[in-house]
Amino acid sequence: MSLEPVQVMSGQVNELQVAPSSNGDSRGPWEEKEEFDQDHLGLTTKPKPPKPENAVTIAVSSRVLFRTEREQKVFEQKGVEEYLRYQVEHENEPFAPGPAFPFVKALEAVNTRLRELYPQSEELFDIVLVTYNHAHVGIRLINTINHHNLFIERFCMTGGSSPIGYLKAWHTNLYLSADAEKVREALAEGIAAATMFMPEKLTEVSESQLRVAFDGDAVLFSDESERIFKAHGLDKFFEHERENEDTLLDHGPLKGFLEALGKLQKKFYAKGHRLDCPIRTYLVTARSAASSGIRALKTLRAWGLEIDEALFLAGAPKGPMLEKIRPHIYFDDQMFHVEGAAEMGTIAAHVPYGIAQKHPRKKSADVGK
Repeated sequence: MSLEPVQVMSGQVNELQVAPSSNGDSRGPWEEKEEFDQDHLGLTTKPKPPKPENAVTIAVSSRVLFRTEREQKVFEQKGVEEYLRYQVEHENEPFAPGPAFPFVKALEAVNTRLRELYPQSEELFDIVLVTYNHAHVGIRLINTINHHNLFIERFCMTGGSSPIGYLKAWHTNLYLSADAEKVREALAEGIAAATMFMPEKLTEVSESQLRVAFDGDAVLFSDESERIFKAHGLDKFFEHERENEDTLLDHGPLKGFLEALGKLQKKFYAKGHRLDCPIRTYLVTARSAASSGIRALKTLRAWGLEIDEALFLAGAPKGPMLEKIRPHIYFDDQMFHVEGAAEMGTIAAHVPYGIAQKHPRKKSADVGK
């Protein structure tokens, strides 16, 4: 199977669904009525977005937040002028949810809990919609955001220019896009980034707990160990890991995002909500526990990072495990694993970083990674 960014495997465009709540109500906690502040006239207002320097900023492209395949075809086949005309003509028709939609909804659910516990705090998720679109398309995007009851106040519409410079200005902690080239540019600038894909089938995800799953090497950690495997094979890889068990792995491109999640988790722990924390993190790695897992765990501990669950699969397929976890997003540096996750219904994101980009995996035995 070969994936194209934000393209359904079956070729059909179906609206994304989220799981119903336990009481039978189809609304999630993010759709429940919030108690907003009142302005000086006594009118209710939405909460103010946090300052970028205080927030965990998630920049999401419009092509992964919403389904825009039809519009993209108009652009590719008929050009920019016809594309803009089409968007204006359909600006009262909201886009359907895309692969990042459940993730963004879960971020907003976490924000609701944080505001309940820390009403004055600005340590929240802040979502920025990033798009190459012309400002003319902004009306349709705003209409869509309001239709889906999303709280997104920050827009970055670049009119075809690269958004990377703006991502830095927003203090972006994570950038999700359908454009693999722009994702690589962001990673080169030190910004955590990944290319998102729409799975062929959709697994229902939690409405009340944000679940984020990470691969290890070349995602949370550097690709140092992966390079040993590629150059010298599996036995040398195991030998290298045993000899360097007490040597910390260098950081990978998404270490900072895990740190940001951990910082917010600790705010819940401080209020006695460790067991029902609305953020849960997972390490899903093909490393073997006994032969190479200890170095990964020692590195995370030395960094002061907690991972809620660690799965060392020793080369077994990741898809079935991810199907059980049901994460809102899973990050991996190898398309082989991204495709396997998508086949099982997991929304996966490719981190194009490290030696694996030069030596793509084939469907054969896995490394200890």
